[in-house]
Amino acid sequence: MDSGRKTPDHRVKARERLPRHERRGEARLPAVLATLAAILLYLALPERLLFVPRFILPALEVLLLIPLIAVNPRRMTRQNRFSRIVSLSLVALIGLSNLVSLGLLVHALVTDKAQEGGPLLVAALQVWATGIIVFGLAFWELDRGGPVVRTQAKRSELPLADFRFSQDENDDAVEEVADGASRTSDWVPTLMDYLYVSVTNSTAFSPTDTMPLSTRAKALMAVESIAALITSLLVIAHAVGVLDK
Repeated sequence: MDSGRKTPDHRVKARERLPRHERRGEARLPAVLATLAAILLYLALPERLLFVPRFILPALEVLLLIPLIAVNPRRMTRQNRFSRIVSLSLVALIGLSNLVSLGLLVHALVTDKAQEGGPLLVAALQVWATGIIVFGLAFWELDRGGPVVRTQAKRSELPLADFRFSQDENDDAVEEVADGASRTSDWVPTLMDYLYVSVTNSTAFSPTDTMPLSTRAKALMAVESIAALITSLLVIAHAVGVLDK
């Protein structure tokens, strides 16, 4: 017998040593960095793609971010009604402002203002990158009640999943793969997993290895795909037009 092969009893004991409701929680830093990246991308947009003075929205987003850091400065283990509302409001504010900027970008690219091609093409990349970040944050905040619930609640108490990851389908696979299954290892997705879903959805315009299950997840992925497709088509068309001149 291969001494390195894990047995079912070994996996059960591993779960008992680190039950879900005693975990330290997901690190706060990645979410803070992602949020700050989205804010900086917005600040760098051309004036014509802003619908309010440049620093108003970023200042409001930072104000919303501060209490979230105060509640969970290092590890995300605590959540109350106020922090939940603030975290969802922050993501919604970034997402809505980015969609408005996309609308202004479309208007600029199809009017005479599009003659200054270079800055608008760069702005399109900024809007696209912000979309990836904000939809990744939205998926992360909504799935199974959010990052705190996913790690602090027992599996039997978790809300219904919004996404089905490949790890959720590995229980019937060979043992080497099944060891990493969500049910076997008590695996929990982190922000990076949701950002990856957002990247693939905005480039392939459809789910790849992670499937949306809930209506809200499908709606969010549909909005992201349409926004990314519009951005890509306009950028390609504008770039071809510039090259033809």
